[in-house]
Amino acid sequence: MSETSGHHGPNESLTALSIGAIGVVFGDIGTSPLYALKESFIGHHPLVVDRLHMYGVISLMFWTMMLIVTIKYVLIILRADNNGEGGSLALLALIGRTIGKNRWSPLIAMLGVMATALFYGDAIITPAMSVLSAVEGLTVVNPGFSRFVLPIALVILLGLFSVQSHGTAAMGKLFGPIMIVYFLVLAGLGIHSIVQAPEVVSALSPHHAFEFFLVNPKLAFLALGSVVLAVTGAEALYADMGHFGRKAISISWLYVAFPCLLLNYLGQASLVLRNPEAISNPFFFMAPDWARLPLVALATMATVIASQAVISGAFSVSQQAVQLGFLPRLKILHTSAKAAGQIYVPLVNWGLLVMVILLVFGFRSSGNLAAAYGIAVTGTMLITACLLGVLTLTVWKWHPALAGAVTLGFLAIDGLYFASTATKIPDGGWFPLLVAVVVFTLLTTWATGRRLVRTRLHEDSIPFATFLKSVGERVRRVPGTSVFLASSADGVPPGLLHNLKHNHILHDRVVILTVANRGVPHVAQADRCEVEDLGQGFYRMVLHYGFMDEADIPAALALEDRAGGPFKAMETSYFLSRQTLIPSSRPGMALWREKLFALMVRNAQSAMEFFKLPTNRVIELGSQLEI
Repeated sequence: MSETSGHHGPNESLTALSIGAIGVVFGDIGTSPLYALKESFIGHHPLVVDRLHMYGVISLMFWTMMLIVTIKYVLIILRADNNGEGGSLALLALIGRTIGKNRWSPLIAMLGVMATALFYGDAIITPAMSVLSAVEGLTVVNPGFSRFVLPIALVILLGLFSVQSHGTAAMGKLFGPIMIVYFLVLAGLGIHSIVQAPEVVSALSPHHAFEFFLVNPKLAFLALGSVVLAVTGAEALYADMGHFGRKAISISWLYVAFPCLLLNYLGQASLVLRNPEAISNPFFFMAPDWARLPLVALATMATVIASQAVISGAFSVSQQAVQLGFLPRLKILHTSAKAAGQIYVPLVNWGLLVMVILLVFGFRSSGNLAAAYGIAVTGTMLITACLLGVLTLTVWKWHPALAGAVTLGFLAIDGLYFASTATKIPDGGWFPLLVAVVVFTLLTTWATGRRLVRTRLHEDSIPFATFLKSVGERVRRVPGTSVFLASSADGVPPGLLHNLKHNHILHDRVVILTVANRGVPHVAQADRCEVEDLGQGFYRMVLHYGFMDEADIPAALALEDRAGGPFKAMETSYFLSRQTLIPSSRPGMALWREKLFALMVRNAQSAMEFFKLPTNRVIELGSQLEI
């Protein structure tokens, strides 16, 4: 993919894409200064505010951003694009397409699904944590405002989720400029504080981090669980690559986000060393009294933007999961006629809102939420490091020694951070893990259930050649075209057999249609359709879609004339098979998972809606199937 391609179209300049990336990609990591340093000192494992600990924490933050964000993501992971798209599922599809099926495939698939499940946990915590931490700045303006923090945060979150159905196109145009102002303010506040104690810049030396570990290894290890909050949102660099391109994201990080964040953290350190009491909220205490209320407003806008980015990310991940066969068909609405990536998934939106509200009421402050924040991020980073090892060996064909050294290095770093955040599980870290377990169960249950259904249908199907011989010229044919949707591109679909059994007639032209999803984001129109003439008016057709494509069967058929001529809308009937699943003791899944799968099937969006079939031309044929 060219750096100016993707959802934004090929005509956007690198400058425009870079500004857009600042607005969308760096919203989450950009709001980390609101809480990262504060939580490192007054969180669940408090530190003494002195030069040793402050320099140690700042050094850890700087090298964490350098190693994890700059080297791991910007320099390495961003090169792992799946036809321009990024993210855990895109990476999983890229690896799967390259290595095919082997003994490691199930394990690699599980890693990708686990990373996706952890993302949903992060998508719930990010809006609650970010918005609460910004609104809590009101208590710095006036301690009496503390009783208004929770209601204001809830109103902002309710408003944010309520406007999702209108799309983000209009609001998206403001994201870049607002975040640029926000990052410049971060830098300005930092510089103003640094000049009052410029020696704080020496904290960037790595020896301060080592000294921290040598003097108090236990506290230094526990502090990593808060230090990692400085890189929450790093996964967004990879997940949003399809929207802006690797080059735009790299430029935005290296020349805007990274230096501004670094200056702000150094400024906070300088302030706290001069005034230890400021550690209660150093981000807002850096500003003069007159600027604190406007800073709260700007920070709140930045957190709304950060939340918007993760909500949009949840929509995109859900769409990918549906297309790749990990989720049932969901109602997906496109909110922009120009940008294919702008979608709205009602079930995901309202599900996230309910969970976010429960989270806000349950934890009530950003300090309490900090214990829950981070474990999903570090878990995802650890899994990404594992997948990076597979990628470098199998896809990029690195020398095994180099691939092993790079992978083990990142596994050691990410593993250390994950182990530190794991100590916070009793204090709230259990929440994102619980969400991840639930999502992981749903994703794997659906994928396994679909495989079982295909197996059972294949067992009951008959070869097409046998079917054609038995039917031959003995069945009455009527004018028109019938399209039978089939899950497999071989055998006879159940719907065709049921129709023949009950109606004893067939149309002059019968098309057996299978929708296949490739492990790529988009499939070109020229590669969309495969057609095979089976004889006696029967045709087999396979429509190929990518995991970011929208499946529209009538639109695809309108462009096709190889299957016995053009398709006329009013002469084409679509036959769908709807199986009523009956959980049984047959080998497959545990009975409770079979019941869960059956429930998911019943609540999935109908194939008619999902594939954009005309309602007045669809016939559904039901049957029962044991799994």
